Amino acid sequence: MVIVDVHRCAYCGGCVSVCPVAALTLEETRLVVDETCINCEDCITACPVGALSPGLRPQPSPQTPLRRRYDLVVVGAGPGGSLATQTAAQAGLSVLLVEKRQEIGSPVRCAEGVGYDRITAFLEPDARWISAEITKAEITAIAGDKHQVLGADGGRGYILERRVFDRVLAERAAQAGAEVRVKTAATGLIMENCRVRGIKIRHGDYFNGDGEIEVEAQVIIAADGVESQVGRWAGLDTLLPLGDTMVCAQYLLAGINIDPACTSYWISYEIAPGGYAWVFPKGEGKANVGLGVQADLWQAAGPHSAGSEGQETVLGYLTRFIESRSFLAQGYPVTLVVGNVPVALSPERIMTDGLMLVGDAARQVDALTGGGIINAMSAGQLAARVAVEAIEVGDTSANFLSRYEAAWEQREGRKLKRNYRLREKFPPELRAAERFIQAFALAVQ
Repeated sequence: MVIVDVHRCAYCGGCVSVCPVAALTLEETRLVVDETCINCEDCITACPVGALSPGLRPQPSPQTPLRRRYDLVVVGAGPGGSLATQTAAQAGLSVLLVEKRQEIGSPVRCAEGVGYDRITAFLEPDARWISAEITKAEITAIAGDKHQVLGADGGRGYILERRVFDRVLAERAAQAGAEVRVKTAATGLIMENCRVRGIKIRHGDYFNGDGEIEVEAQVIIAADGVESQVGRWAGLDTLLPLGDTMVCAQYLLAGINIDPACTSYWISYEIAPGGYAWVFPKGEGKANVGLGVQADLWQAAGPHSAGSEGQETVLGYLTRFIESRSFLAQGYPVTLVVGNVPVALSPERIMTDGLMLVGDAARQVDALTGGGIINAMSAGQLAARVAVEAIEVGDTSANFLSRYEAAWEQREGRKLKRNYRLREKFPPELRAAERFIQAFALAVQ
């Protein structure tokens, strides 16, 4: 039976099309070979990346060899990781950016909204990655039979096309001189006397052989998202409490009639316990429609929509929200996005000897809104600048890298702590109160 190398497979489906006995099935991002395989090896011939073999390990494909030593390695090619990479490369460091997925920017796990002033502090707007320009917002608060609607004009912003935006940032990092590698997973850290000295990574095609290799680096920046493991490997406490986690689901709905310049929010314990629902326009007749609910609340609150074992699901909350609003119910979902958003305080330490955390990995997200794109970019830039300074003076200790933590606290950290305290001040069932809505309105501007 044909064997699949899951670390190489790009899930293109080409092998499925040539199998004479239909023994191959492409299930989302997983290729399945069943027992009807006759070992004809047609699929092996059709595979563009050498991911299939007749029971033997596939031979390595010739690729550009990877250096084994860099000044800086960045894990994760989201906005924070790519901006950190670009900043450090422009300063003259040798930088490697690794992304575990085969396509930077996909899958999208984001509502994609940003403020104009904040995004233009990093780069000029580009029509390629802008889906809609926003000039107003509307917030609806529902508590029982009481409905309150707050509207605001004049706040300028964009709804991004993250698949394009993230890739553009990575391209800018490459143009600055960094090496960028996709489908390359970090698997561990190189430790020496309790200090981070490098990283273990895996991607057979790029390394002239399969398995894991070690890459030395003076500094590691971990921008590996909400599911971050790099910080844990370094001994940092990045465990996310359920009460500080938003479980989210979102459709891109097409065929709906909405104001293309207005973002809309609904705050209601019945609609989204502990969180809120949103409609973010993405061009004429389209919008990101989603909601986030507090992870320790959603299964106990509201009516139940059965999942695989009869339990409530966040997708069930979203379905009810859409179906109860005719202007949304007339639309059709063309994309489904799910994921978790950290709305916690940052860990007690976001750096250690030779390593710094940025973005969702460092929980640098607004606890009121769940927004984190610009925070990640800001943190990535700050971390890269401190990495440059540390390498220049030959001191990558936690004590020196704490300059990043101090700079972050001054630029964004204090505001995020304030918003976290505001969120905690109002129990989830009371977040439709006028004072909370006013604070939320300020946060989404």
